[in-house]
Amino acid sequence: MISGAYTLLITPFDENLSLDEKGLRILVKRQIEAGIHGIAPLGVTGENTLLSYQEIIRVIEIIIKEVNGKTKVIPDTCTMGLEKTLERVKLFYDLGCDYAAVYVPYLILPTEEGIISFYKHVADESKIPIIMHNSPGRVLRNLSPEGTAKLAEHPNIIATKDGNCDMRHLSKVVYLTENNDFDVFTGKDVTAYPLLSFGGKGVFTVAGNVIPDVMKNITEYSLTGEIDKARELHYKYYNLFEALRMETNPMACKEALNLMRLPAGGLRLPLTRLSQPKREILKNVLNEKRLI
Repeated sequence: MISGAYTLLITPFDENLSLDEKGLRILVKRQIEAGIHGIAPLGVTGENTLLSYQEIIRVIEIIIKEVNGKTKVIPDTCTMGLEKTLERVKLFYDLGCDYAAVYVPYLILPTEEGIISFYKHVADESKIPIIMHNSPGRVLRNLSPEGTAKLAEHPNIIATKDGNCDMRHLSKVVYLTENNDFDVFTGKDVTAYPLLSFGGKGVFTVAGNVIPDVMKNITEYSLTGEIDKARELHYKYYNLFEALRMETNPMACKEALNLMRLPAGGLRLPLTRLSQPKREILKNVLNEKRLI
């Protein structure tokens, strides 16, 4: 695994809410030009579950072609059953992705024992390395640090993208896995700098859609010991990190990109446009950062 910042790329739509292929190419090129360490499409930020299977294929095809080996590609499965997950991971391998991010199964509310068994089966079958995606706010099950440590022993499970904002949880995950060939990433921009300061390796970032250069720099400064520079950027953009999570992701992120005159477009139902009061807050933050 390569440490750093991995942008949780949005899926741009045109005025008919169809996939905006030209817009997607523009967004990917912007990420590459910023020197981002990787692109992570098709997660919650990418509206995965609102896309058709053919759209998922097309998104990956376009990204792989535009990236052309310049950065890593790590799509998310966003599936909950074993067979569907294995199908999706195989698809990502066949299309040329570097890794697959695999969600903790949702809706069915498995036990931790079931989650561990699920990941082991996926990792055993996958031809590309697996990154776990723990997101208790989305799936209502929190994979414990102890459970993560058990899975870190598997040779084909190389990292976790952990969306738990509890620093006690994150610090224990780092502590319990420090002797494994295993990396700990956060899935939240607000915890990127804190996690990096005590042993984490990076962030899967929503803010990377808007400020990819900043997120790259926060991780690189932290990992090379330039902590003061990393901390300065963390506090400078903290209110933007919070603003981009207003209401439901990716509502604020798409609004921001539209305000910046970058391709984003609308959202598919049941997602809706950011509410007017929140739009004003976001616009003010973007103005403050001189992004619009």
